[in-house]
Formats: sequence, C-alpha cells, structure tokens
Amino acid sequence: MLRHAYPAGAAIYELPAAPSDTGSHTATTWSLSMSTNACTDVFAGLDWAMHTHAVCIIDTAGAVLSRFEIAHDREGLAELMRGLARFGTRVRIAIERPSGLIVDALVEAGHRVFPIHPNAVKASRPRYRSHGAKSDASDAYLLADLLRTDGHRWRELSPQSDSIRALRTLVRSRDDLVTTRVGLGNQLLSTLQTFWPGAACIFADVTSSIGLAFLKRYPSPASAARLSETALGRFCRSHHYSGRRSPPELLARLRSAAPGLAGPLTNEAAGQVVRSMVAVLLPLVARISELTRRIERFVESLPDGQIIMSFPRAGRVCAAQILAELGDVRERFPSLDQLAAEAGTVPLTYQSGKTRTVAFRWACNHRLRQAITCLADNSRHANAWARRIYTAARARGCDHPHAIRILARAWLRVMWRAWTDRTPYDPARHVGARNLASAEAG
Repeated sequence: MLRHAYPAGAAIYELPAAPSDTGSHTATTWSLSMSTNACTDVFAGLDWAMHTHAVCIIDTAGAVLSRFEIAHDREGLAELMRGLARFGTRVRIAIERPSGLIVDALVEAGHRVFPIHPNAVKASRPRYRSHGAKSDASDAYLLADLLRTDGHRWRELSPQSDSIRALRTLVRSRDDLVTTRVGLGNQLLSTLQTFWPGAACIFADVTSSIGLAFLKRYPSPASAARLSETALGRFCRSHHYSGRRSPPELLARLRSAAPGLAGPLTNEAAGQVVRSMVAVLLPLVARISELTRRIERFVESLPDGQIIMSFPRAGRVCAAQILAELGDVRERFPSLDQLAAEAGTVPLTYQSGKTRTVAFRWACNHRLRQAITCLADNSRHANAWARRIYTAARARGCDHPHAIRILARAWLRVMWRAWTDRTPYDPARHVGARNLASAEAG
C-alpha cells in the first residue's frame, strides 16, 4: 500500500547540478499526467528494504517528480506499478540488487531495471552530501540521479530463463544447506573432542551417513564400553559401510584415542547434546542428497549444462553451480574481462604516479568464484595443460589458492568462448592444450 508521499521539494543536497529550464524544482506528487512516451525522460530509484521500499522519480534535469514509500506486500507492489505507469510503460529504474521479488515484478511489468552495486552507491554519497546522514528517501533519489548522470556505466538487467532461475534456486539452496551442515558438523566434532575423542576419529567424517548412524547408536563412551569387533562388524554391514577399514582397525581407532576425563554427569549431558545434533543432521544430510540428485538430473537436461559439463573434471554439481551464476543470457558478459572480474579471478590494480599496487579482488560473485576455482582445482588432476599452468604458478612463488585462481582465469577464457559460441569443450580445438600435446609428443 502507499505509505505516504514526501514533500514535493527536494532536499537542499538533492538539487540537480545543472539548472532546470522549468524554473522550479518542485512538483506535486501524483499530479503530473504523463504520457507513455515520457518514460525516456524520467529516471526512478528504489531503495530496497525488508518491509518498506522508498521510491523516487526525477526528470532529466534532476527535479523530483514523485516520491513515495510502499509496503512489501501485494497492495504495495500494485501501488508501485500504478505509480510507475503514470510515467510510462518502460521506466528506467535503478536498484541496489539484481534479483528478488521486487526486481522480478518490475521486469515482468516491462520496466527497465538497472542494478547498481552497493559499493558504487556508498562511494557516490559524498557527491550529494558532506555529512554522514542517510535515509531511505535520500538513497532512492541518489539511485535515480546516478542513473540520470551515469546511466552509460550501468548495464540493464537481462532476465534469465525460467530454467536458469530454477537451477539457481536449487543450487543456492543446496549450497546454503551444505554450509549449515558444515557448521553443525564442526560443532558436533568439537563436542566429541571434549568428552569422547575416539568417536570423532573412528570414521573419516562425523557427518557421513555411517558416522551419524554410529553416533545415534553410541552417543557416549558408556554406550560403547562393551562394543566388540563382532558387534562393530555387524553394525558396519547393516549400514552398508564401504570404507577400507576393517572392524578391528575401526575399533582400534576408537580405543586408542585419548580418553575423556569428564565426569558421569557431564558425559550424560554431552551424550544428550550429541543425540540432539545427530537428530538435526540426519534429515539435513538426507535433504542435501535429494537436492543433489535433482540438480544432477536438471543440469544434464540443459544445453548450457552440457557445455559446462564437457570441461575436464567439471562434474554435474560443480557444472550446475557455474551455470547457475553464469546464466544463459550472452549479453550479460560481452567480453572475457567482464566475466573474469565478476568471477573474481583477476586482481585489482591501484596505480598513482610511481606507485602501483595489485590487490585481491573482494567485490565479486563469490558463488561463481568458488565454483570456477573448484573446477580449476579438479581439472589439474586430469588435464596436462591445466597441470602445467598450476605448476608454473607455484614455481613462481604463488601459494595454492593464488595458483588455482590463475588456472581458473585461464579456464574462463576457454569457457567464455565455448559458452558464447554454444559449443562444448573440444580439446582438439584448444590451442594451448594442443600445443602442449605436440611439444610432449615431439
């Protein structure tokens, strides 16, 4: 719903830099009757928040035409669309996020959405005010004015296909659940190490299916005090344990670990904590496995998924993670440099006079960087060209993460071309790999 309209006049620090030919910077909110062709003459800014969103619409001179605030509900979204429709059917609107319900609604309505990175907005605030005050209304104006004065710097959002959006939902949800599992697993491991170190090392991973099943059956030292090799062997067979350790070896791990020194009451309390954590982890691990299977089937059905999966050791989950962030809109990355910057595989250079500094790129798509570096790390074990690039980087003194980013940057060059041309990776057409093979053969 429409919360309230702000005063028509702009704040003193929001006056346009150039004088307006209308002679006034004031306009009555909702009083202008604009034609649908006027959308080329207005710029909108939307400051997104959890419950309410501030909107500001200005003209080509920077004068405020309308300012209002909407609630994040059905009526609020409808009011936003009616407010924008007064100024045209394809209004240019700047916002600090590239996705979400508001963005989807704006794109669906036919408006032109321009995402602006929050760092750029933060760096631009001193242009408008010298004090440190900040408000949603002023940020909405700032976004609209940035689009007016620096519109050539921002790229219009191109909506992804429904398949990519579905894949992104699955992949990101799975990644978030894996992060939760890792956090709970670390908490469980820490608890075991304080009162029962043997249970923490009997299996390689306490969050594996066999590890959680063991802790569910034996949550404390007292419950496993009479555990024998025969009983452990039956337990492993009943849970289809496929590890390389025999029951005697597993039992030796359990018995040889440092003994816990906690008292009986502490052991009982810690055992209850272990039961609680296992009860949370078991269904979580099962749901992650279900999502993984769904993602693997989904990415195999997509043409772009086949392209990413054609790279050495890409796998299906890693390929899905890359494709979910890369998308299927080729216009989003018209050049390799833009993709490399988005993926965070290239550093930042600061240069002034005789001073030149190269620093790590923090601002990037962290999910894409994690996925592409995962592929790069895996590829060096199966591809001679990748292994050579990684080895050469380590020989120059780069540590492992730096060398992997160098290799990821090299793979992005090939992947961008394959993705742009819509063709799978072909080692016979990869010049670097072909030259290396020829040199080794000669």
